[in-house]
Amino acid sequence: MFHAVLDLQPTLPQDCSIVASALSPQTWSFSLKWLPPAAYLVGGNVRDALLGRRADYLDLDFVLPDGAVQTAKAIANHYHAGFVLLDAERQIARVVFERATVDFAQQVGPSLETDLQRRDFTVNAIAYNPHSEQLLDPIHGYGDLQRRQIRMIAPENLKEDPLRLLRAYRQAAQLDFVLEAKTQSTIRQLADLLSEIAPERVQSELNYLLGTAKGTPFLALAWEDGLLQHWLPGATARGLALVASIDQAAIALAQAWPTFNAELVGWLRDQQKASGLGRSWLRIAKLVSLMDSSLPTAELQLWHLKYSRAEVQSVLTVLKHLPQLEALDVLLASRKNQYVFFQAVGAAFPALVVLAVARGLSQEALAPLLNRFLTPTDPVAHPSPLLTGRDLMTALQLPAGPRIGQLLEALQLAQAEEKIATAQEALTFAESLIRQKSQ
Repeated sequence: MFHAVLDLQPTLPQDCSIVASALSPQTWSFSLKWLPPAAYLVGGNVRDALLGRRADYLDLDFVLPDGAVQTAKAIANHYHAGFVLLDAERQIARVVFERATVDFAQQVGPSLETDLQRRDFTVNAIAYNPHSEQLLDPIHGYGDLQRRQIRMIAPENLKEDPLRLLRAYRQAAQLDFVLEAKTQSTIRQLADLLSEIAPERVQSELNYLLGTAKGTPFLALAWEDGLLQHWLPGATARGLALVASIDQAAIALAQAWPTFNAELVGWLRDQQKASGLGRSWLRIAKLVSLMDSSLPTAELQLWHLKYSRAEVQSVLTVLKHLPQLEALDVLLASRKNQYVFFQAVGAAFPALVVLAVARGLSQEALAPLLNRFLTPTDPVAHPSPLLTGRDLMTALQLPAGPRIGQLLEALQLAQAEEKIATAQEALTFAESLIRQKSQ
């Protein structure tokens, strides 16, 4: 077998500087001296550096012929970094720095070339030795980088981990590459194997495709190639076309209401820090487009993919209230109707709007609701209580109980309908409600 060892400098793209890339030890959180001479940087780090892609947070992967865990421990101890033993049997460990995560893995097989032959795609099977500054490219992945294509190494590698079938589409979207014809044909033949993969792993790949406009055509392609039928049985050609329309609707809405875009790409405020990558109302709207229209069926599909409770409830909220939003004349007929609507949909409103626009509802028709939502002090969309439950109990000598909640709800509705505007007016209104109840 031919083993291509390439000198790094002549093969780098003009816009890729080794000094600023992940290939340079100057960008690492530890010194090169801690790596043995036979250690190689592998995978996406090398691929991205050769493409001139950079990241603020480094995620490095090294392969060592031996002593991988010991090397990781030594580096973690010296730099007081985090250490995680990921796989004791396969000798894989992780060192966590403030601005980098570094994995060290024992070489699989008798040589590094053998290890690279077992990987998923040729562009991920290029290794770089930082000591000698040479690339090891036995499967000609660099040529595929230049052709900007995702090409499998072997069908057996895809069978070994069928998630790689879907990952091909995600990586093509991420890199703006195309799928090599034989690779795509093989994926179609093996598509049923994706049903064997843990749902959390499938969801992760789907989330990237749903979370970016670059992923939309590859999501549709994955569906056409038979990869999504098991995991998204409610998806249709019409639903995939709607996902593309949502991308366009999001752009149009952001142009007309610049502050709306921040809401659309945001997520539940109390879960923002722990939300994970890709969670947004834009993604929820796309996910709705791929669900069965039956709420119980859609809920089962979402649980099957191991979506969180918050995500499941968000999708169901959009599905349930979309017909109400599309019956816009009824909704706009009274402040009460709008208040009840905003209370029901809550933070999911941006997902509803972008989906409704994608389905043909005009931005101009939705303007009254959009303006309310984007005005933090609007009493219909964002009611601010004039009184608390304790205020009512103290002023009106009422005991704690369900009645207090009912009064507070009535007061918020009265405020939305502009019947009251001050705390004193709210108190007087509450007294009148109590008198009516006692008559």
